[in-house]
Amino acid sequence: MSGDGTLEDVDEVVHDPDEAFAESTNVAAFMREYGIDDYDELIERTTTDLDSEPESGVDWFWDEVVDYLGIEFDQAYDRVRNDEDGPQFTDWYPGGRLNVAHNVVDRHAAADEPRRNTVATIWEGEDGEVREMTYHDLHRNVNKVANALEERGIDTGDTVGLYMPMVPEVVSILYGCFKVGAIAVPIFSGFGVDAVATRLEDAECSVLFTGDGFYRRGDPVFLKSSADEAIEQAGYVEDVIVFDRLGSSNTHSEREIPWTDGRDEWWADVVEPQDDAYGTKSLDSSQESMLLYSSGTTGKPKGIVHTHAGVQIQCAKELYFGFDLKPADRFFWVSDIGWMMGPWTLIGVHTFGGTVFMYEGAPDYPGPDRFWEMIDRHELTQFGISPTAIRALRKHGNEPLSGHDLSSLRILGSTGEPWDPESWRWFYENVGDGECPIINISGGTEICGCFLMPMPNQPLKPCSLGGPGLGMDIDIVDRDGNSISEDNERGFLVARDSCPSMTKSLWSGDERYVTEYWSTFEDPPLWDHGDWAQKDADGFWFLHGRADDALNVAGRKVGPAEVEGALIDHEAVNQAAAVGAPDETTGTAVVTYVVLEPDYEETDDLREALCEQVGAELGKPFRPREVLFVDEFPKTQSGKIIRRAIEATYTGEELGDMSSIENPAALEALEDAR
Repeated sequence: MSGDGTLEDVDEVVHDPDEAFAESTNVAAFMREYGIDDYDELIERTTTDLDSEPESGVDWFWDEVVDYLGIEFDQAYDRVRNDEDGPQFTDWYPGGRLNVAHNVVDRHAAADEPRRNTVATIWEGEDGEVREMTYHDLHRNVNKVANALEERGIDTGDTVGLYMPMVPEVVSILYGCFKVGAIAVPIFSGFGVDAVATRLEDAECSVLFTGDGFYRRGDPVFLKSSADEAIEQAGYVEDVIVFDRLGSSNTHSEREIPWTDGRDEWWADVVEPQDDAYGTKSLDSSQESMLLYSSGTTGKPKGIVHTHAGVQIQCAKELYFGFDLKPADRFFWVSDIGWMMGPWTLIGVHTFGGTVFMYEGAPDYPGPDRFWEMIDRHELTQFGISPTAIRALRKHGNEPLSGHDLSSLRILGSTGEPWDPESWRWFYENVGDGECPIINISGGTEICGCFLMPMPNQPLKPCSLGGPGLGMDIDIVDRDGNSISEDNERGFLVARDSCPSMTKSLWSGDERYVTEYWSTFEDPPLWDHGDWAQKDADGFWFLHGRADDALNVAGRKVGPAEVEGALIDHEAVNQAAAVGAPDETTGTAVVTYVVLEPDYEETDDLREALCEQVGAELGKPFRPREVLFVDEFPKTQSGKIIRRAIEATYTGEELGDMSSIENPAALEALEDAR
């Protein structure tokens, strides 16, 4: 996308669902139920105030959707919300009582329920091991976890850490915490000691679930030693329950892991012998369910507080409408339980008694066709992944796709960062066979959901995010808070109203919460999400990257995503990263790193051609001062590029916590590229 805010590269409707598919979607059925004729009316009806209605569209939708989706409250709420203290501190579903665990497990496992023997999770280890768990199995395991937690004194409001490998047991742990009213604290399994310690200390977890390790690219990664060091730093943890993934509990195993007697116990000794019956607690709508930490790319990680009612209704709404979840679907989103998309997937799919597919390992092990092979073999129907991961897989070409039947796929998904048109089209045409819509979503940990989300029954342009999610009052404003969405100009993505899953302040308190999200625009109060957004003349919404990452070159600002997009437009470039560097003349200079497509050589002529490309698309001030070639970028396990590491390496600043990095050797390659 060009830097002046125009959208020429993506100004063509590529996906236009046929009438039969569009009419078969869940969102189309909802529209028919309420006499809603088209997409524009749908958004207006669910997100804005209507003169003809006694209440706002936001209130109407979030009230109506509870019964429509079959979400069960133990005690009915008095009203849909109390926002007397403003949108910043909205109390959703006051007076109501429920428990996520009841909605995602208990009711499906009842003796007279046909979904009792439906597969809830399919798990595949990197080594090829496959395990399936029915709702009946899951229910018994969740109850055992709940009893083990109560045995260790865990009660409503206590925090429990999950620093676990991506194995099926993480589902039982998450839902077991919900059952007893504990606050689950999922921690990314790829984090190192400092990152884990920070979260354990801030949350004050007294119980930690972890594992001896997991497999990554064929080798064991030992988790328990990192957990021990983090506990030593953080304190608080009194009980550690260790799941045996690598065979370490076998006394004859050569794999010895650190052990603290009186604190550490094996899962098999603690959880498996427990009673498989437990009476799920009925909890207030506003009772905390999860403490999800932001990635902490700047400053101390933020503890995002979610409630039972909030995550239950938001996740269910998004999976049902946005991803058109059907009873026979098998849903796969590439994520760790420690990232928001992990719990989002589980809660959303399991609300409807569906099947979640989970994978432990690397996306390209033992070969670059691992995802395509699993989609084929397990007949997966929805597949979500980050744009960066697709760019990396696209580098291998189409050959890994050949011989794999991907016709089971109905819906593709993506999130995490802006797309480039070429990679979006590759994903759409080669993985989705030019038929599956890409539900490109943007929201975040702060709402355990999406501000922007296309509906599967609407047309799509490359890279578009469709428009506001149902029930989400979203806008684009200028620096003074004036709406510019209809002017088709680039501005700040904001929320004009609350939603049920919006973080209930921050764990550290209200002051930081208000400063982080509500202080930019105060009259009226707007949630500032920190992204550049733009709506085109046809009503399609696009993102341009983080507003706070903007590169200010001689007083002119450009988003890194725009520079990267201009580079990726060149046929030689597979991936790109743009960072800012101090410059005596312009204040900031653009520095770029690129990963080339196969069969292209790193030459000075190519460097110059790439500089020319950026200058031609964005203007001469934004021509890169340097174009540096590397074989890979530092990434998280979920496939996101760690841009702060790239910038810090170039400028010589402290790298800070790099514990989330998947490929540490990439940092050395960045140094060598200088």
